[in-house]
Amino acid sequence: MALLDWIAPDHELRLEGDGVRLRPHRASDYLQWAELRAGSRQFLQPWEPTWPADDLTRGAFRRRLSAHGHDIERGAAYPFLVFRQCDDAMIGGVTLSNVRRGVAQMGALGYWIGEPYARRGHTLAAVRAVTGFCFGRLGLHRVEAACIPTNEGSRKLLLRAGFKQEGLARSYLRINGIWRDHLLFGLLASGEAPT
Repeated sequence: MALLDWIAPDHELRLEGDGVRLRPHRASDYLQWAELRAGSRQFLQPWEPTWPADDLTRGAFRRRLSAHGHDIERGAAYPFLVFRQCDDAMIGGVTLSNVRRGVAQMGALGYWIGEPYARRGHTLAAVRAVTGFCFGRLGLHRVEAACIPTNEGSRKLLLRAGFKQEGLARSYLRINGIWRDHLLFGLLASGEAPT
């Protein structure tokens, strides 16, 4: 196996959901990933941090793989690509990041979907698969997520996934070059939204 194909024991990090499967990135995913991201650039950029000039290059993808491998090895983050089960098409990604242990037992959820696959239930299925992984295998107590207040689609998705809106964080993340307020959401292992 090529060094860059290794991130973690792949068989251990395969997740499945309603019509989707998730697994860590591999070097062989580069072309499909770059095409999906490039073709969805206008759709994604209003909701994401500014893309570096070399973001879609093979070198940047290799650096991403290396960082992902270290994060998974340390248990700090779990980045997944999302594939449609019916045809194995890559459709997006979900990342559990900032995993904390000890008294916190929590992580932060982020996701993206390629424009051709948006609003078809795939992201919701992927989010549910990852939250199941968080509360099952990882034994976390809480998962957090955030979205820009004008991102109505993301807000609705999180609510359908069982998250509860908890508040507003001012200038929370720098999105597309601008510090933006974000709605904050939380979900507990008990399945109940935080009170």
